[in-house]
Amino acid sequence: MRMARLGCLLLLAGFSFAVQAKMVHKPVEWTQDGTHFHSVLVYDDAVSAKRPGLVMVPNWYGVNDQALEKADGIAGKEYVILVTDMYGEKVRPTNDDEAKTAVGPLYGNRALMRKRIDEALSQLKAQAKSAPIDVTHLAAIGFCFGGSAVLDLARSGADIAAVVSFHGGLTTDDPSLAKNIKARVLVMNGADDKGTMPDADKFMDEMRSSTADWQFVVLGNAVHCFTEKGQNSPGCKYDERAAQRSYRLMHDWLRGAFGNKP
Repeated sequence: MRMARLGCLLLLAGFSFAVQAKMVHKPVEWTQDGTHFHSVLVYDDAVSAKRPGLVMVPNWYGVNDQALEKADGIAGKEYVILVTDMYGEKVRPTNDDEAKTAVGPLYGNRALMRKRIDEALSQLKAQAKSAPIDVTHLAAIGFCFGGSAVLDLARSGADIAAVVSFHGGLTTDDPSLAKNIKARVLVMNGADDKGTMPDADKFMDEMRSSTADWQFVVLGNAVHCFTEKGQNSPGCKYDERAAQRSYRLMHDWLRGAFGNKP
């Protein structure tokens, strides 16, 4: 009877630990040029070991529940992720028209986009004082608009190991900035993405002018938004096969960059 009671207590203790271990969503706020930003740091607090830190820029809807859910899935026990507010805390698009309005000033002023994403990287580094971030292993990932933002982070010459863009915009205001790229760059776009693929040739010419280690992956039968669950329009559609393939490629790319392996 005593052994059975002990076994139950151990089982309950294990269950209690499992319940307590959870994904942390910690607000991270800063002010830049009079605009206040509200981002969220995501990580698993069941793991105490330091791990790579990622700046993550969501699609043009910005920081919302869907973006945090995606960050949870990517972070797991392997990364600490800063889900980055690129608009300011007062701008939270709820439909495509609002999102288009929100991204307009950043696409229209790429220097501003680079300034904001550079600051997000600085804020991620600062979180290492209280979060389990290995500041020697930093990277950035982005989706749709976020892909454009993290590519601009690479173009700014950020000292990070890697950048990964999912169905992101490929254009730049200044192709010569490619010479600044230090990160390994992985870009993944759908073969049938009519919004981004017309720019693919110019993007590859830009990357050829750099010394960066880069790879451009075209995912067959996929359109825009292939990682965005819930999207189901002809030109913007979630594709589980493409999403899972792209995530596997991302993890492999990041591990190679952090381990300095091919």
